[in-house]
Parts: sequence; C-alpha cells; structure tokens
Amino acid sequence: MKINENTLLEGHRVVLVPYNADHVPRYHAWMKSPELQQLTASEPLTLEQEYDMQRSWREDNDKCTFIILDKQRWADPSVEEEQCMVGDVNIFLTDPTDPSLAELEIMIAEPSYRGRGIGKEVTHMMMSYGVTKLGIKKFQAKIGLDNEVSIGMFKKLHFQEVRRRDVFSCLVCKVFKEVTLELTVDDLVRARLLDDTTFVKERDYRQTCGNRQELVSH
Repeated sequence: MKINENTLLEGHRVVLVPYNADHVPRYHAWMKSPELQQLTASEPLTLEQEYDMQRSWREDNDKCTFIILDKQRWADPSVEEEQCMVGDVNIFLTDPTDPSLAELEIMIAEPSYRGRGIGKEVTHMMMSYGVTKLGIKKFQAKIGLDNEVSIGMFKKLHFQEVRRRDVFSCLVCKVFKEVTLELTVDDLVRARLLDDTTFVKERDYRQTCGNRQELVSH
C-alpha cells in the first residue's frame, strides 16, 4: 500500500518499517519453516515469487504491511536492518464494498521473541494506524486453531470469536482449521486504543537510514 511506503512507527521495543526488497531474502528463509507455514496457513514460495509478493504488498491498495524490527538492535547503525527483523504485521482490506473492514495478521517469526509481549505491542500499533490512517471500523483476525497463543492474545484485546471452520488448500490437499475473531471499533474502543498507543512515534522512513541511534536516544 502506497500510504505507508515511507512510514516508520517507533514503539517501546519494536520499530515497524515498510516491507522492501532488502527484507525479502530473510522473509523467504522464514517461510521455509513448516511451523510458520502451519501457523500462518500458507504455502512455501520460490524466492522469485516472494519478490513478486513483496511488490504486491507494497503497491496494492488493499494491503498494508510493516516489517517488525527489534528496536534495540536497530538502534545500532552497525547492524544491518535485515538482521533486526523479527516478523511482520499486515492489514488486508478484504471487502471491496466496505473499506472500513480489515483483516489483521501478525507473525512473530523469530522464536526467541515470542512470549515477550511484542505481539501485543505490535498489534496495538497496527490497529491504531489502521483506525487513524485507513479509517478501519472493524477488525478481523483469522487464526489457526493450533495457534492458541495468538488466539489468547486477540481475546485479551477484546476480540470476540465469531466463527470456526476448515480451510482447504487445493494445491497440496491440506486442511487448515481456523477461528475468526472480530472487534468493532466504536468510540470506546477507539479511545482506549489511542490511549494505549500514545507512546508511538511516526517518522519518515527515508530519514532514518543514517541517524538511527540518534532518533532512538531521543
């Protein structure tokens, strides 16, 4: 999505940056993992297909994607940005007739970063961005039934379960069992969400390349 192509969001422990071509090799390596394929109900792609997907996420008007970076590592200019990657977070506008409805998806790909509250911080940041910049009024999250940690996190964020079903993948004859959770953004939810994300700083991604340490120290 063009709207966030130069947007950087800085949180307490993470930095969210646009998904660019430099991130693709590590992302591709992540998605070779059978565990991540299972958790995200996705299929492995070739590297060329992964680059095509990156361009799609960057250009299409119905997708908004950020790569999650470890803020502490990112603050060190000697560390390449790709080495700071933790996962990704996405908003998909799934209904062409209703641009206020969005599916929210988060993946913490690096196992050592799971269970540390990073998913909750990132989800809050992305939801706030979706509400204030994209006009989202209802969020959905579709999660594999085996992913109990993510289901629990979304329920703690006041998402309500609305559906359970089997999802068939015809290419490889797999069946994924998933649950759909929803949250309607009324005035109370919006106020709570914005209050929970007052710490987030929005910056121009292009201006952070040479002064990462200075920005984080302030």
